[in-house]
Amino acid sequence: MPRPKTTTDEAIFAHALVLMQERGSEALTFAALAERSGLAGSTLVQRFGSKPKLIHAAMLHAWDGFELLNEQIAAEESRTPAGAIAMLGRLSQTYGDIEGYADQLHVLREDLRHPDLRERGRRWIETLAARIGECFAGTPGAPADIGILMVGQWQGALLLWGFSPGSRLDAFIRSHLDRFLTALEIS
Repeated sequence: MPRPKTTTDEAIFAHALVLMQERGSEALTFAALAERSGLAGSTLVQRFGSKPKLIHAAMLHAWDGFELLNEQIAAEESRTPAGAIAMLGRLSQTYGDIEGYADQLHVLREDLRHPDLRERGRRWIETLAARIGECFAGTPGAPADIGILMVGQWQGALLLWGFSPGSRLDAFIRSHLDRFLTALEIS
């Protein structure tokens, strides 16, 4: 009879993601994960089979959590232009400081490498753009594709902030997006 799991997959995925954020997927080994999680490397190999399978499962778990956070934030913000900015500002808070943002790029690299993770990202962008677009329903002067335009501005603003992280990220994002809407004359 198999022994009961004393550490959940979710806890192991959290450790795996921290390792990938800190040093990239190359640093995620069963030995490093065993040290982090307190489980034996052989137990981890038995549970996940291979490093690529572990990375994939951890990334899918991260996407699940991120999508839940997106749904929660979208449900809590008003369907107004200010609500769109608030939504993107709150999503920006998940990056933390410049080190946290930079570390997330290690994880993004994995998303870009795998077709099904890229597809998760594409669907997330599509859903987020639609939610943002709903915030501009009936707003005079708002382009039909304002949702994807705002998402693109947001992602660009994250990169801009990354090179000049002197202010809080969420405040920088809100200011940048306010200026963007003012330029479009729809603030």
